[in-house]
Amino acid sequence: MKSGSVKIRPAFFIAFRYLLGRAKEGGRYLRGAAAGIALSLIPIIVTLIVADGMIRGITDRYLELGTGHLQIYNYLYAQQPEAALPFIEGVSGIRGVWSERHGLGVIFHGASSKGVTIRAVESSFWEDTGSMKYLKVLSGEAKTESDRDVLLGEDLANSIGASAGSAVRIMTIRSSGAGRYIPRVTAFTVKGIISSGYRELDSLWCIMSLEAGKQIMPDSSTSFLMLKIDDPYTEAESMANTLYNILDSDFGVYTWKTLQRSQYSSYESTRQLLLFIMALIVLVASVNVSSATSMLVIERQRDIAVLKASGAGPSFTSAVFLWGAFLTGLAGSVLGIAAGLAIGCSVNSLIRALERALTFFSRIFHGGPVLILDSGYYLETIPIIVNWKMVFIIALLTILASVLASWLPARRAGKLKPIEILRKY
Repeated sequence: MKSGSVKIRPAFFIAFRYLLGRAKEGGRYLRGAAAGIALSLIPIIVTLIVADGMIRGITDRYLELGTGHLQIYNYLYAQQPEAALPFIEGVSGIRGVWSERHGLGVIFHGASSKGVTIRAVESSFWEDTGSMKYLKVLSGEAKTESDRDVLLGEDLANSIGASAGSAVRIMTIRSSGAGRYIPRVTAFTVKGIISSGYRELDSLWCIMSLEAGKQIMPDSSTSFLMLKIDDPYTEAESMANTLYNILDSDFGVYTWKTLQRSQYSSYESTRQLLLFIMALIVLVASVNVSSATSMLVIERQRDIAVLKASGAGPSFTSAVFLWGAFLTGLAGSVLGIAAGLAIGCSVNSLIRALERALTFFSRIFHGGPVLILDSGYYLETIPIIVNWKMVFIIALLTILASVLASWLPARRAGKLKPIEILRKY
């Protein structure tokens, strides 16, 4: 161990001197390679932060305002999911349970009309801490105090020209005793205009009380219990298994991962594709370390000859340049990740500043405001989420790729013959 450390330390310090040495001594090659690695890591770290933030921000809104964390359906009596309530009372880990009816209809305001998604849910759902965290009330209030009050999503309200206090009519379908479907039109008052911060989620929302939903959609809706638990990301599956064991076969339990499987898989696939593309850039930058090491070997042939003439073996000589590649990858990783984290954590401010700058130039040419984050497709504000485990893996793989890329030139340096080198000088 002691003799090994004696060999390692000189090799490390020689490599460290090469990295920080004068440009004419070859240090410019390693520093240039480190700068290339740093520049290539910045976009991958920013992409990681933005992608994770977007996915988590959108998913949180769907979980807290849309599907809930789990849903329970009654297979035997479809419109009576409340029959499961006695079974699940007292189950630890459940934060709240609400009944909801979900259906379709057409809303009318003046000469305007539009198809809507009707959500008839208990009013206490909107008072839950998770719901209140993401629900934004743009006008009016987020309460359905009577069975003739409705809340409209921002995009829906704008499309039909409705505002808080407007009178609207909603047409739904009910079945007659003879099996025929009969339209039913009911008058409502818009109590408030709301937004989830993600237009794709709330663009068709027409929210009313549970009793109103039962009246206008007695048999043309889907009914279920919506549950929220303490930690939906890690405990959803275990809670579903617990509920399966408690409930009989007449009930079905679905986690948010099942309910949003296609959408969540799409987000994850996009994220992985972006990271893969960025990883190729980092790989190319790491390979540049091989070129830098080759140039350093050429520049420092006299040093190699002196080391070998002093008794250094091929392994020690190779170790010097491998340590140089390691330090280059480490320096590039530290600088690139630090810059990427700084930019990623300030991405919202940077985007707002860029939007203002682009809007200024757009208006010079009589254009409109420029929105980089259109709320119809993205979140209005990106949550900042740093996956430290992934950051560590990226840094580790970058350093490893730098060392592996420099293996051949370092090995060639170890095989150089000192007599031939000294003859040249």
